[in-house]
Amino acid sequence: MKLTIVITKGEDYYVASIKEIPSVLTQGSTIEEAKENVLDALKLYLDDMQHEHVFDNTVLEEDLTIVS
Repeated sequence: MKLTIVITKGEDYYVASIKEIPSVLTQGSTIEEAKENVLDALKLYLDDMQHEHVFDNTVLEEDLTIVS
Protein backbone atom coordinates (compact mmCIF):
# COMPACT_ATOMS: atom_id res chain seq x y z
CA MET A 1 0.00 0.00 0.00
CA LYS A 2 1.28 3.44 -0.89
CA LEU A 3 0.32 6.41 1.27
CA THR A 4 1.04 10.06 0.60
CA ILE A 5 2.19 12.52 3.28
CA VAL A 6 1.01 16.08 2.62
CA ILE A 7 2.65 18.94 4.50
CA THR A 8 1.35 22.50 4.28
CA LYS A 9 2.59 25.68 5.92
CA GLY A 10 0.21 27.19 8.45
CA GLU A 11 0.69 30.52 10.22
CA ASP A 12 2.86 29.14 13.01
CA TYR A 13 3.32 25.42 12.23
CA TYR A 14 3.62 22.92 9.43
CA VAL A 15 0.46 20.83 9.13
CA ALA A 16 0.89 17.19 8.08
CA SER A 17 -1.73 14.71 6.93
CA ILE A 18 -2.08 11.45 5.06
CA LYS A 19 -3.85 12.10 1.74
CA GLU A 20 -5.54 8.68 1.65
CA ILE A 21 -6.63 8.82 5.33
CA PRO A 22 -7.87 12.38 6.03
CA SER A 23 -8.47 11.71 9.74
CA VAL A 24 -4.69 11.35 10.29
CA LEU A 25 -3.68 14.96 10.90
CA THR A 26 -0.99 16.61 13.03
CA GLN A 27 1.50 19.48 13.07
CA GLY A 28 5.11 20.33 13.84
CA SER A 29 7.44 23.30 14.21
CA THR A 30 9.55 22.07 11.29
CA ILE A 31 8.85 19.97 8.22
CA GLU A 32 10.84 17.10 9.73
CA GLU A 33 8.94 17.28 13.02
CA ALA A 34 5.62 17.36 11.17
CA LYS A 35 6.70 14.31 9.15
CA GLU A 36 7.69 12.40 12.31
CA ASN A 37 4.43 13.38 14.01
CA VAL A 38 2.25 12.25 11.10
CA LEU A 39 3.99 8.85 11.07
CA ASP A 40 3.31 8.53 14.82
CA ALA A 41 -0.31 9.59 14.25
CA LEU A 42 -0.67 7.01 11.47
CA LYS A 43 0.63 4.25 13.75
CA LEU A 44 -1.82 5.25 16.49
CA TYR A 45 -4.67 5.39 13.98
CA LEU A 46 -3.89 1.93 12.59
CA ASP A 47 -3.50 0.44 16.08
CA ASP A 48 -6.84 1.92 17.10
CA MET A 49 -8.60 0.68 13.96
CA GLN A 50 -7.23 -2.82 14.49
CA HIS A 51 -8.79 -3.00 17.98
CA GLU A 52 -12.00 -1.20 17.07
CA HIS A 53 -13.17 -3.56 14.35
CA VAL A 54 -13.58 -6.84 16.19
CA PHE A 55 -16.69 -8.72 15.16
CA ASP A 56 -18.08 -11.77 16.94
CA ASN A 57 -19.72 -13.10 13.78
CA THR A 58 -16.63 -13.02 11.50
CA VAL A 59 -16.77 -15.67 8.77
CA LEU A 60 -13.59 -14.69 6.89
CA GLU A 61 -10.46 -12.79 7.75
CA GLU A 62 -7.46 -12.62 5.44
CA ASP A 63 -4.51 -10.38 4.69
CA LEU A 64 -4.88 -7.87 1.86
CA THR A 65 -1.99 -6.46 -0.15
CA ILE A 66 -2.65 -3.50 -2.42
CA VAL A 67 -0.31 -3.18 -5.39
CA SER A 68 -0.56 -0.33 -7.83
